[in-house]
Parts: sequence; structure tokens; C-alpha cells
Amino acid sequence: MTDQNTVRQHILDAARPVILQKGFTAAGLSEILRCAAVPKGSFYHYFKSKELFGEAMLEAYFSDYLTRLDGLLTNNAEPAAQRLMGYWSLWMETQLAEDPVGKCLAVKLSGEVSDLSEAMRCALHKGTSRIVERLSRCIEEGRSDGSVSSSVSSNQLAEALYQMWLGATLLTKVRRDDSALKTAMRSTRAALGLADGTD
Repeated sequence: MTDQNTVRQHILDAARPVILQKGFTAAGLSEILRCAAVPKGSFYHYFKSKELFGEAMLEAYFSDYLTRLDGLLTNNAEPAAQRLMGYWSLWMETQLAEDPVGKCLAVKLSGEVSDLSEAMRCALHKGTSRIVERLSRCIEEGRSDGSVSSSVSSNQLAEALYQMWLGATLLTKVRRDDSALKTAMRSTRAALGLADGTD
């Protein structure tokens, strides 16, 4: 990675906790610059506008997220259903944690920026679609190895599960408790044809 790429990535990494805590619109450029410890000129050298910065931040977020997701879902030593449930368990753990850094940027920004920025909406759409594609592949593997039993198509099931978890995460913010995520966990087990656990 070149020095320029290092500085660019540093700005994106430093800004993410601010955006996760305050949202994109409320996070001012001065606060982002202060957290990254870079002058305004450096910011505009890498990002011509705040909107393009937001697009780049989402692309970087999904790139990191998909790398971690691939690590979780492609461990062939475990049945696919176990890999899937490991993903949902990690989702629940991170979304209930106090640290905003582990929170889902798609949940935080989707409602806020989709009507404000077409570039950011497209980045969100592309990133979330890739997540669903990976979930669908793992569900299909589960059908092959016998760990997933469901009559619903893999693509449809992956889409439904991801939508449910996004919605449950939003309700968790509204309710300030874990009831929606616990319901999502039980519903996910049922949708995959797994025995009910103690989630």
C-alpha cells in the first residue's frame, strides 16, 4: 500500500466511529478532520466532496465486512448451517455491544443517505447485495451437506433473513433491548430447519 493509500485509508478508518455514532449528516467535516488529525487540504486531496468521501467509506466498510464474512462462511470443516448460525450469533453480539465501532454501517446509514445521495445509495445496494449472495451460497451448501432443510429457494431465504436482521437491528435501537434480535435468532433457526436452541 502506498503512502497516499495509507493516508486515505487512515481518514476513512478514523471517521467511521464518528459516522457510526452521529450519522453522516450530523458528523461535521471539522470533527472528521480532528479525529483523523489531517488538514482540510489533505481531505479534499483524497475526496473531492463529503458525498464522495461517504461513498468511499461505504465501499471500504463493505470490503472489510465481506472479507470477514468469507472467513466465517467458507470454513468447510463445519456444516454450513453451523457457519450461518455463527454469523448471526456474531451479528447479535456486535450489535448489542456498547462499542459503536462494531455496529452495522448499513443499518446506520441506509435510511439517512439513500434519499440524499445516489452514489451512497448505490454503494449500499451493491454491498448489501454481495452479503446476500454469500449467504445464499452458504445456504445452498447447507442443502448439499444436509445441515439446512428448507423448501424456500436459497436466494429468497438469504434475502429474507438479511432483511429480518436489518429490521431487528433497527428495532433494537428503538426498543433499547435485545428482544428483536432474539426473535430474529429463533426465526432464523426455524427458517433453516434447525432445532430450536437457547438463543
